[in-house]
Amino acid sequence: MPRFQPYSIQMQIARMFAEGQSFFALTRVQDWLRERNQNPADYEIIFHQKPAPPGSQEVIQIEIELKRKDGQPVDEWLLAEVNRPA
Repeated sequence: MPRFQPYSIQMQIARMFAEGQSFFALTRVQDWLRERNQNPADYEIIFHQKPAPPGSQEVIQIEIELKRKDGQPVDEWLLAEVNRPA
């Protein structure tokens, strides 16, 4: 059973980028996929940096894009969960 994370994966990744630890972001997303019974080797993981919306406490916002390597569409619930705001 996965352990409870009080922060969304998107928030955790944004914090890693802000703290200069973006090197570990890919591994964290792969672990997140394993926790949801998905094989990380089936996915291409792409990070997009965008300016945070006005009024936000963050400077940058990271969007996580998942693409299946076999060309199949990624499950909608997985896409919604990976970029769910905190």
